[in-house]
Amino acid sequence: MPQAAPLTEHEFKPYKVKKGEEYMSEGQLAHFTDILNAWKQELMDEVDRTVGHMKDEAANFPDPADRATQEEEFSLELRTRDRERKLIKKIDESFEMISNGEYGYCETCGVEIGLKRLEARPTATQCIDCKSLDEIKEKQTRGK
Repeated sequence: MPQAAPLTEHEFKPYKVKKGEEYMSEGQLAHFTDILNAWKQELMDEVDRTVGHMKDEAANFPDPADRATQEEEFSLELRTRDRERKLIKKIDESFEMISNGEYGYCETCGVEIGLKRLEARPTATQCIDCKSLDEIKEKQTRGK
C-alpha cells in the first residue's frame, strides 16, 4: 500500500549538506526528527478532531436515509483514521531506527536511501531500487 506524503502545515526547507558532512550526521538526524515529530503531531491532532466531531455529530436521525448517510460518513472517517494510525506506527518505527543508528539506510541492501527520498517519504525503509523491485515482484505475484 503506498504511503501518503506528509501533509504538514509546517514548511520544511530541504536539508543543505555541509561540505565534508557525513551521511546521517547529527544535523541530518535532527532535521528528520523534526519532520517526523511535526507529521506525527498533525496526525494526532486529526485523531482528536475526529473523536470530537463524531461525538458532536452523533444523532439518532428518524429518517433512515439520513442515518445511513451519517453512518457512511463515520465509516469513511474511521477508515481514514485507521490508515493514519498505521502511519503513526511507521513514524514511531522511524524514531526507533533513528535511535539505533539504522535510519536512512535500506533495510534490504544497506545502501543510503538518500536525503531527497527521505524528505519525500520520511518513513522510507528501502532505497528506490529495492522499492521498485518489490513493487514489480508484487505486481507479478498478483497477476496484474
